[in-house]
Amino acid sequence: MSLPAVDYLPAASWVFVTGGSGFLGRQLIADLVACGFQVKALTRSAQAAATVKNLGATPVMGDLDDIAAMAEGMRDCAAVIHSAAKVEQWGKWQDFEHMTVQGTKNVIAATRQAGVKRLVHISTEAVLAGGSAIINADENTPLPIKPNGMYPLSKKLAEQVVLAANSDDLATIVVRPRFIWGKGDTTLLPKLAEAARSGGWLWFGGGTHQMSTCNVKNVSHGVILAASFARGGQVYFLTDGEQVNFREFITAMMRTQGVEPGNKKAPMWLADAIAAASEMVWKTLGLKGEPPMTKTAVNLFFKEVTVNDSKARHELGYVPVITVEAGLAELKV
Repeated sequence: MSLPAVDYLPAASWVFVTGGSGFLGRQLIADLVACGFQVKALTRSAQAAATVKNLGATPVMGDLDDIAAMAEGMRDCAAVIHSAAKVEQWGKWQDFEHMTVQGTKNVIAATRQAGVKRLVHISTEAVLAGGSAIINADENTPLPIKPNGMYPLSKKLAEQVVLAANSDDLATIVVRPRFIWGKGDTTLLPKLAEAARSGGWLWFGGGTHQMSTCNVKNVSHGVILAASFARGGQVYFLTDGEQVNFREFITAMMRTQGVEPGNKKAPMWLADAIAAASEMVWKTLGLKGEPPMTKTAVNLFFKEVTVNDSKARHELGYVPVITVEAGLAELKV
């Protein structure tokens, strides 16, 4: 294995983080501080500021629209880690474009204005969502011309903006973790547990397909390695290592919350039909909230999504810091 030769992130240097009060952001701040870095985190509210401060970061009040505030906060930083985005799978395209795409452009502008030399952008395997299974994809796998949802499309466009900004003055790096999970998740795991408790969980297609995953601690570790060692203009997948069986893994996650998913099955065509019909109804009637199922969710959850992280292992020395088994143990209530 060829290990990194250059460390671009000197010990005790400052790192600026967006999305610091989120699931991944909180882990990033904690790990950066534990590694001896000084951290500033963009915050939009007093509650978010208190959260990041308790983790050891210095809050910077502002949002992704405030280039001046970000640039001031980024001054003297060695790197920027951009984690903020609109992560819902449904909504108005204007909101996705504004927060995820334009927000990323604003972060780049602030980074340049502040003279920061490195930017790590947190992307997602969802950029590959085109409707079909994603099997053993790597960084050379072509992105679909038209991703099957607003979230995948917005993340694809943001990625392209980041990579196009790479230059001698600013090294830009894209990291794509697959299926972030782990302790501290307040979104995915509660939804899974509630679906099991209500008796509404269905194993579409039987649930026997393979999937790649990446515990939040492994994501954070990989992102810090990318900030420290990655060459500009590169993309890296991150995973927990070995692929897992979807049904076995999701069952194990639900059991950590004291619930059983049951054995009710449904054909894949039904999932596709429900997603298409739900999206049409929500779009036509302008209903609030998310549809019960979306095309993006079907693609990324109920069909195989496996990715290869060998590039991160070879170029960054990435090795997961927590196993799937240990991660599941941390989830037990």
